[in-house]
Amino acid sequence: MLTQTIPLTPPAQSAPGIPAGSKRAAKRVLPGFRLTLGYTVLYLSLIVLIPISALFFKTFTLSWEQFITAVTSPRVLASYRLTFGASLIAAVVNLVFGLLLAWVLVRYKFPGKKIVDALVDLPFALPTAVAGISLTALLAGNGWIGQYLEPMGIKLAFTPAGVVIALIFIGLPFVVRTVQPVLEDAEKELEEAATSLGATRLQIFTKVILPHITPALLTGFAMAFARAIGEYGSVIFIAGNMPMISEITPLIIIGKLEQYDYAGATAVAVVMLLVSFVLLLVINGLQAWQRRNAGAPA
Repeated sequence: MLTQTIPLTPPAQSAPGIPAGSKRAAKRVLPGFRLTLGYTVLYLSLIVLIPISALFFKTFTLSWEQFITAVTSPRVLASYRLTFGASLIAAVVNLVFGLLLAWVLVRYKFPGKKIVDALVDLPFALPTAVAGISLTALLAGNGWIGQYLEPMGIKLAFTPAGVVIALIFIGLPFVVRTVQPVLEDAEKELEEAATSLGATRLQIFTKVILPHITPALLTGFAMAFARAIGEYGSVIFIAGNMPMISEITPLIIIGKLEQYDYAGATAVAVVMLLVSFVLLLVINGLQAWQRRNAGAPA
């Protein structure tokens, strides 16, 4: 009588170092989670947390009266108004025209499209000092554009308007590059369905497209706004740096450092840091609220 030998299949073994049946271990994508987390926290501390802590510790060397005097002098308050006001205006302008530019790059084909797409990244690659000098050469009274505007009473260089233009230039790519991939991934079938139901173009944009891209728009706005607040190189050339008129807060900080007033410089920097953090927190809260209303996970 012949007997047939049936090979037994060995039980499935888990990967080395991962206990069998461990759901928590199965979720790890990279090995050595504790080690990589430790390196991440160390790197974040060295790059972000320790410098910010040093900023606060230096500011704490001032008394409360000295701190208030340093951050509320008329010249510093004027620089706050210009820095935050110009940054907000520039971010709003970039929000509108960045969306328009991203829409054109995604939805239309035209000659030179790749060149236009590459030019969007120019402010990323161009040194900020070069950008400031170029804008000044264009908008000054003897510049290519300014020589035609100043006779009409429009002066852009060495005014707050020049600061806004410089901030628009350096902040535009943040909105375009944030919104562009979201528009590319948008489902056109939803737009076609809305069209078949009789929706107008305006209704399709406001009811279908805009809710989908709003988180990306807010993210681009926040990035452009944060970038504009700390901008220095491209602004000092076109601003004119006139106290109480066209002097930005980063220049105030540089001036205090040159006068060896390190505590005063860190005090002004702390105020900018706190205001920027609060504004970014508000924007992130708006993003989470919009996602909840849209039914997406926050």
